[in-house]
Amino acid sequence: MKYPPVQSRTVVVTGCSSGIGEAAARLLRDAGWTVIPTARKQDDLDRLQAEGFKPFRLEIADSQSVRNAVTQILDACGGKPGAVVNNAGYGQPGAIEDLSREVIARQFDVNVIGMQEFTNLFIPVFRGLGYGRIVNISSVLGRVVVPYNGIYSASKYAMEAISDALRTELFESGIAVSLVEPGPIYTEFRKNAVEVAERTLDMDSETHGKLYKRELMRRKKNPQARRAGALPPEAVAKKILHALESPRPRARYRVTRAAHIGELVHRFGPDALVDRVRFRYARKKFRRVESPTSSPAS
Repeated sequence: MKYPPVQSRTVVVTGCSSGIGEAAARLLRDAGWTVIPTARKQDDLDRLQAEGFKPFRLEIADSQSVRNAVTQILDACGGKPGAVVNNAGYGQPGAIEDLSREVIARQFDVNVIGMQEFTNLFIPVFRGLGYGRIVNISSVLGRVVVPYNGIYSASKYAMEAISDALRTELFESGIAVSLVEPGPIYTEFRKNAVEVAERTLDMDSETHGKLYKRELMRRKKNPQARRAGALPPEAVAKKILHALESPRPRARYRVTRAAHIGELVHRFGPDALVDRVRFRYARKKFRRVESPTSSPAS
């Protein structure tokens, strides 16, 4: 479908403390966009300001913070935003059975509920302008699930469903909705996941505790371990730029080979076959933990 051009080249990018958000802010600014970044921590806000941005504080899981940020952003851009890029989020690791109600709720508060509350406050403004772009940063795990990332995957599955519904509900409004689905990207995501795991997982879990300890030790020892097919965050930023500027933005942009393979699995993989792959993945992890010769850093 063809959409009207975005007349206001002002874009709001959430979660710009590092990684994809930071790369997107820089690339979009270089492409001529006025970028309004958000972050949670004051140190990150100060750094973004030192780079010439005018950032705003946003705690996406706090409804009052969401409303305050949107009010300030609309005032800063004269009530004429052109686009919103929803990048803020985190990954909650762990076996489903080990996650408390509070931990599960927090994952959805940040990755789904807060994201959509933030977006919903811009939609009436976009409608009034007759144009707008909404780009949601999802994941290959929003199309396929792997063990020990089930709740994170669930939050991204929810983002995918919401985005598909929203895109059709906004039909003929001039507002485009796109998803970007990265596979492995070199960011602080894995390091952040380790910190989340230490806060939220029971390392003495009878069933999974040994696995958690081993994975945390491995990731701490080599947080920047090379992953097959991983790309820098700028690869995602380029897809975001296309979604903002193309007259025919795609519904989905896949980044990395893993994301393309994940889509094929999602479309054509029989459940029995996909489950068999998952079982092998889980069994392999447990065997490494149980093997007396296994190395924590392997």
